[in-house]
Amino acid sequence: MEVKHAIQARKSIRKYEKRPIPKEVMEDLLDAMRLAPSANNAQRWTIIVVTDQEMKAKLVPASGNQRFVGECAAYLVGVSEPGAYYSAIDMTIVLDHLTLRAVDLGLGTCWIGDFEAEEVKKVLGIPAERDVPICMTLGYPAQSPPARKRKNLSQLFHRDRWGAPWQ
Repeated sequence: MEVKHAIQARKSIRKYEKRPIPKEVMEDLLDAMRLAPSANNAQRWTIIVVTDQEMKAKLVPASGNQRFVGECAAYLVGVSEPGAYYSAIDMTIVLDHLTLRAVDLGLGTCWIGDFEAEEVKKVLGIPAERDVPICMTLGYPAQSPPARKRKNLSQLFHRDRWGAPWQ
């Protein structure tokens, strides 16, 4: 699949098939994340891949009571190292690599911003000095939501300075 097609095909999936991701597919996805660039190539981030059904069920209340968190094949929890100022940005790049590779492999994802980091840390035993800046669901889509409308280029981009529209 071309990268452009993966970008166009990526959607937020909130309904998943009840089917696990094969080990070789998961390792392919993990490798795509591992290859993402990071500040000084330090890779000062860790991802907890939660596949255990009971653990995912415990994470639902800590994740805005979004039921699909417990229904996805894997719930990914990003963990940053103490003092790693760029790790949240690096982790966003990592997970964006995942979203595009997932589309290529027939999987879907959804960024989770509505979660209580301290509760997630408690459920997963994450040390207090670590931060949890982002989470994501992953699995085989049981839906194909329509593409959402996007703003046009001139609404989002300026040329050379503020107020100079992109044309």
